[in-house]
Parts: sequence; C-alpha cells; structure tokens
Amino acid sequence: MTAVVTGRATGRPADRLRRALRTDRALGRAAFRSLVAYQTSFLFGLLATTLAAVAMLYLWRSVLAAGTVNGFDWPAMKAYLLVAFVAGSLVSSYVDYRMAGRIQQGDVAMDLVRPVDYQRSRFAEALGFGGYELGTGLLVAAVAAAIFGGVAAPARSGVVLFAVSAVLVLPLRFGIVYVSALVVFWTRNYVGVQSARIALVTLFSGGLVPLAFFPGWLRGLAAALPFAGMASTPALLYVGGLSGAAAWRAVAVQAAWTVALWWLGRAMWRGASRQLTVHGG
Repeated sequence: MTAVVTGRATGRPADRLRRALRTDRALGRAAFRSLVAYQTSFLFGLLATTLAAVAMLYLWRSVLAAGTVNGFDWPAMKAYLLVAFVAGSLVSSYVDYRMAGRIQQGDVAMDLVRPVDYQRSRFAEALGFGGYELGTGLLVAAVAAAIFGGVAAPARSGVVLFAVSAVLVLPLRFGIVYVSALVVFWTRNYVGVQSARIALVTLFSGGLVPLAFFPGWLRGLAAALPFAGMASTPALLYVGGLSGAAAWRAVAVQAAWTVALWWLGRAMWRGASRQLTVHGG
C-alpha cells in the first residue's frame, strides 16, 4: 500500500494554527461525548473505582495503625493515595485501545492521508477523555475523603511545584500510552504490551505502594524513570514529602520525560508509517 498525503494546509501560519486548534477542539469534544453518552457504563465504572479507592485506604489505615512508617503517618498517606489515585485515573485504556484497534485492523492507513498531525490528534482525544477521567477521579476521591474524615490542604511550601507537576501528569501519561500503542505496528498484538505497561506503571509510579517503601537501589531507579512522575511526584509534593532541591529535581525529571516521550513518539510514528507504506496494512 502506498499512502499519499493530500490536503496540505495552506495560508498564513496564524490561519493554519487556528484551523489546527479548531480540529483539536472538535476531536477533544467528540472523545468526551463518546464516554458520557453511556450513562450505565459510567455509573458502574464510578462504583467500581470508588470501591477500589476505599479498599486501598482501609488497607493502608490498618498498616499505619501503629504509627509512622517510612515517613508516612495516616493523614499523610491518605492524602498521598488520593492524589495518586486521581493522577492515575488520567489517560486510561480509551486512547490505547482505539489506537491499537485501528493499527491491528489496518484502519490506521486512513490516518496517513488526513491533513492532520496524527500524534497531536490523539493527544487532543486524550484531553477530551481526560475531562471525563479527571471529573470521575475527583468525585471518587471526594467520596473516599469524606468517608475517611477528609484530607489536609496541600503543603504551602510546594503548592506551585505541585500545580506544575499536576499539569504534567496528563501529557506524561499520554506519552507512555502513545508509545506503547505504536509498538503494535511491530508486534501485531497489544494484549501483552498493555499488560507489561500496566505492570510497570503500577509498580514504579508509586500509586499503589509509595516509593519510600522500596529498597534504596530500587527507589533510586524508580525516581529516574518516567513512571514516578505519573503519580508519586505530584502526590509527594502535595503532602510535603519533597522539598527544596529534591522537589525541583523531581519535577525536572517529570518534564524531561514528557518532552522525551513526545519526540520518541514522533520518531516511532515516522518509522511505523514507512513500514506501513512498504508492507501494507
């Protein structure tokens, strides 16, 4: 199959930018509406995530009943887990299932002839899904916090860095999901790739078990990987577990991985689209 890209954008750069932004907004709105259209699925998903969050909090309350462990007491752990839960709810399976399915079925060939940037379009969809996911995550966190007596406000000393880190969570998680979905071009199957990604994120993000509970060598490795920025970094900044140079370093690592994964995704897409052109769908 040979794909020819048509419909090259013309006009002034400002006009092209406005057209691109309109397209991205339309994709984001369509993605959001595709989720909220199914109310029954939404309610069951909300119930399941609420039960999971409550069970996780009950478990850690029992672990910390005797006092502080590895720098965490119960109030700090409660806030940490809820922030990590909300961060972990972003960019779930909706983006990668759509991408992987289109690649496996060969429908991705149609994306090659569209006059839009493939990666940016998927990111726009992720933003649309993110509105739904963030709302659901915050609602579940509010219910869980009410059950367990509420949580403290973020640490005042790190509130600015926490805000920056929180904003970086979605593009960082998108980068991981996007790169893993593109692997389907070479594996032709996504189940194993997705399972490996979920296992790595669950272990190294600190969303289930804070990295402070890891052995020293493994904690250092996890802090240098992109996964910590997906949950641990914003959660630690919220509770004041990171401060000074360590806080700046953690956010810098998070930002660096966000940029690196974006450009890795672009490089992988170029290689994958050439492979599709040569070998067909």
